[in-house]
Amino acid sequence: MLLGTSVGGRLLASARVCVFTRSGRALGPVEDGPPQRPLERVDPPPARQPYGKRNLNNRLLIARSTTRCTVDRDVTAILLEAKVSKPLKIAVLGFWHVHAGDYARQTQEHPGTELVAVWDDDPALGQPGADQFGVPFGDDLDALLSRADLDGVIITTATNAHRNLMIRAANAGKHIFTEKLLAPKVTEAEEIIAAADGNEVKLVVSLPRLSHGYTKAIRDVIDSGDLGKLTYGRVRLSHDGAVPRDGTKGWLPDRFFDQKAAIGGALTDLGCHPVYLLQLFLGADPDTVSATYRSVSGRGLEDNAVVTVGYRDQKIGVIEAGFTSPNPFTIEIFGTEGSLTYTDADYVLRVAGPAFGGEARELPVPEPGKEPFAQWVDHITEGTRADDNLARAVELTRLVQAANQAAAKGRTIAYTTK
Repeated sequence: MLLGTSVGGRLLASARVCVFTRSGRALGPVEDGPPQRPLERVDPPPARQPYGKRNLNNRLLIARSTTRCTVDRDVTAILLEAKVSKPLKIAVLGFWHVHAGDYARQTQEHPGTELVAVWDDDPALGQPGADQFGVPFGDDLDALLSRADLDGVIITTATNAHRNLMIRAANAGKHIFTEKLLAPKVTEAEEIIAAADGNEVKLVVSLPRLSHGYTKAIRDVIDSGDLGKLTYGRVRLSHDGAVPRDGTKGWLPDRFFDQKAAIGGALTDLGCHPVYLLQLFLGADPDTVSATYRSVSGRGLEDNAVVTVGYRDQKIGVIEAGFTSPNPFTIEIFGTEGSLTYTDADYVLRVAGPAFGGEARELPVPEPGKEPFAQWVDHITEGTRADDNLARAVELTRLVQAANQAAAKGRTIAYTTK
């Protein structure tokens, strides 16, 4: 890969070298003001290679980017020293999302990154965030993105601001880590990816549960064939953020129920995790989708959602998300020869079926892999592209967009990946 005297992928004088960097340690998981004013629309540059849709299924394997290079020993030592002594300088763009503080904290804890600034077009949100982490606050986005020493940005704005904000950051050459959804629409998600690729910017979407230990264990069971032909899958995730307590409406801010800013409620926000997990386990190519949305709290958008997807091979997937019940996170997978369940009530993975001795038994859950933020840092320092992450981020947007359409129409709709 080509690296120069600067750090974080912004190249000045360059030489072709191999650089071996520190791996960011796995940090704690991140799971889950008024709306932002619309940003001026900015068009991305033409991508060198148009982003092609992936046909993801439950056995998806996407080739990981590799770099061939030759070693110039004279400059390798210099670059190694530079990368160790000069961490990537990162700014948080927006304290609209409740996880903005979590990502700011990860930036300060990761040995390869340094938090240097906070921006928000609403000072009432951005200034307290900057004060909390002891960094400067500014509301001049152009000035921030023009900083030569800024390597990357974390996007935690309202969902409807993602497309324009990320394209501006990509055009400024800043690497991007973003809260899900990548964008409200598939076309916008593809525009963002094209802008990142066209500017050689490393883009990663936070899909944290893909790297958790139970996810790997469940994939291993499915891939073994011990469950037989898969027939049914269900993933549920809920919290009590919209339940009134102590004289408040709940701990989830009102802006999460703003249709324009948030795009959707429980399914569009918290429901992203069950969506991308179900796509991983059963496949991202159903042919039908239906959705039932309800508002227990009456705060405008759905806080109680169920989405059902049907597949051509006759299996059924169920996605559940809510803001009104502190249920344990639950995964259920059934097949013609066995079953599998996992819940974080006791963090136990249970399987049953002939392949497991005919009785229910518990399987070990491995340690989690690197969290998305640490993966992003690795992609920046190693010059690789987050192929699998980006493909899954697009398919996540596709299914969330279809589910919202099905709920609005009140009927089952055809689902297509084209």
